Amino acid sequence: MSDKIRVLVVDDSAIMRKLITDILKKDPQIEVVGQAENGKKAIELAKALKPDVITLDIEMPEMDGLTALRFLKREVPSARVIMFSSLTQEGARATLEALSLGAFDFVPKPSTKSFLESVKKIEEELLPKIKGATEKVKAPLLTLPKVATRIKSGLYRVLGIGVSTGGPQTLTEIFKELPGNFPVPILVVQHMPPLFTKQLAERLNKISAIQVKEAEEGEPVKEGVAYIAPGDYHMVVKKECNQKVIHLHQGPPKNNCRPSVDVLFESLAEIYNGTCLALVLTGMGRDGAEGAQAIKKKGGAVIAQDANTSIVFGMPRAVIESGAADEVLPLSEIPRRLKEIFRCL
Repeated sequence: MSDKIRVLVVDDSAIMRKLITDILKKDPQIEVVGQAENGKKAIELAKALKPDVITLDIEMPEMDGLTALRFLKREVPSARVIMFSSLTQEGARATLEALSLGAFDFVPKPSTKSFLESVKKIEEELLPKIKGATEKVKAPLLTLPKVATRIKSGLYRVLGIGVSTGGPQTLTEIFKELPGNFPVPILVVQHMPPLFTKQLAERLNKISAIQVKEAEEGEPVKEGVAYIAPGDYHMVVKKECNQKVIHLHQGPPKNNCRPSVDVLFESLAEIYNGTCLALVLTGMGRDGAEGAQAIKKKGGAVIAQDANTSIVFGMPRAVIESGAADEVLPLSEIPRRLKEIFRCL
């Protein structure tokens, strides 16, 4: 039996199906096992072919991607679904809905008119996500010792959160449990493009007892408010006239990411010294590991999500391996632990 990652490509555009298929066929680790032009055909083929990964367009005739996703999660639950989304407000809204329904991740459709640019963008975004989607299934997880609790309650004045793949679902589980009297500001980097971060902030704001908003340039940092870094902008905190202020900038990407968790965490380490608590959640790559070490060096503390509840263990794993994690917790325990640490049970 082949060890290749079996992929089903679903898109109503014959050109997009061919483009995606040709890109995937060039990778020796991937096998395209089928193509479908709408959601109905996708369900039939998925049941017959049992792919590891399905790339699924959102806007399709006969049966759209969101409707198909609901069926696929029930009929072929082992398949990881990666959505293809348009870079529009409506596309962002539909994508976040797809993620809440259990899609693994998404790839924005290229807005560039250049064919070669489109190919490059899809290759850069899609290939790592397909491989990340099957990492837990195809590779054994690293066994890590349980980290002993070393975090003191009542000491910290800010919470920084870094998250990527699986973030919207994971953040929802945390924010819906936070009480209205949460006493410190929360600054969040979620790897997402523009428009998507605004939609995410609005969704989290609806389910949370605290205010959640997309961060704006120059606004003061307030206790009990959560700020989401806008897509394509790094977010940092600076001290100005005895108050802490958010600054957004488009400096070079770090870890191929803008916004970058490292950039945020390094800023929080500098401004808050030992009174910063960092939380590193599910995501691909290493973004956040250097920043977590910077926070530790200043006397702050770091919590990492555990392997079993991370949709992708890359980011928490990098933090744990670096020795920066003070605690390693399953997602179900994180909200209660935050309430303990910030004394708002």
